[in-house]
Amino acid sequence: MIIGTTVAGGVAGVAAAVYPFASSMTPSDRAKAAGAPVEVDISRLEPGQKIDVEWQGKVVWVVKRTQEMIESVAKSDALVADPESGSNQQPGYAKNKLRSIKPDVFVAVGICSHLGCSPTFKPEDNMFYCPCHGSKFDLAGRVYKGVPAPTNLIVPQHTFLSEGKILVGEDQKGA
Repeated sequence: MIIGTTVAGGVAGVAAAVYPFASSMTPSDRAKAAGAPVEVDISRLEPGQKIDVEWQGKVVWVVKRTQEMIESVAKSDALVADPESGSNQQPGYAKNKLRSIKPDVFVAVGICSHLGCSPTFKPEDNMFYCPCHGSKFDLAGRVYKGVPAPTNLIVPQHTFLSEGKILVGEDQKGA
């Protein structure tokens, strides 16, 4: 009986000592949330407006493009370095002229591909402008020729949950 009690006490002591170490190796709720998809309500987003959301510690832009903005993308083909979006900076379903699922909604990680600054939305000039070193991107996130940024802005995986909601960081097709 004494041996059984001693063994049981030893096992309980080891478990009590190991548990804090083991649990510290699992990601915290905050760490899990940092990589989790983010639901974004775009129902009140007016044409010509941009909102910023945080996903994986990065700023993600959602822009509701006007018809004029959509037309400006086609006009910038000769000015951008990768007009066909050949570089792998977007999911397959966004590998089109507008780099989007729907023509009027553009989703991109708002970080310049040069040194990680956050470009400024310049709707009056139909572009995003990075004030750090002068890089420019059209309203499809395609980088202009002759600027320091080497590649287009990243288009993250995303899907439309409804007309007024998108999910950034995951798509339902698994593309």
